[in-house]
Amino acid sequence: MSVIPPSHTDLLERPLFAHLATRRADGSPQVNPMWVVWDGTHLRMTGTTVRYKHRNIEAEPRVALSINDPDQPYRYLEVRGTVVDVLDDSSGEFFLSLAARYGMKTDGPPGDVAHRVVYVVRPDHTTSQ
Repeated sequence: MSVIPPSHTDLLERPLFAHLATRRADGSPQVNPMWVVWDGTHLRMTGTTVRYKHRNIEAEPRVALSINDPDQPYRYLEVRGTVVDVLDDSSGEFFLSLAARYGMKTDGPPGDVAHRVVYVVRPDHTTSQ
């Protein structure tokens, strides 16, 4: 059974930006807005292996993300979870599916496609308002 409350699944089903927090090597947090898709079990996001975010996840796979409802700013979903898999996306297929979901016009995969991966996050705990 998912820890995502049914009252807030719409925040994951809509193309809203999630703010993903990871921990840097010195213990300080790093937060970035990310595209996200929910498959009913896991959250999936795109990234590259050449960014600090990737190194942070390799060292500490526990992450947190939050999504605010733009129609009701005090309504939010916070998800704490674990990156359980990092999948190759060097074809750019997943990136392109997220780009389409978020309304980004593109002529093909991005220039960094050779380094593209998919982060698969298992939600472990949520808070919501």
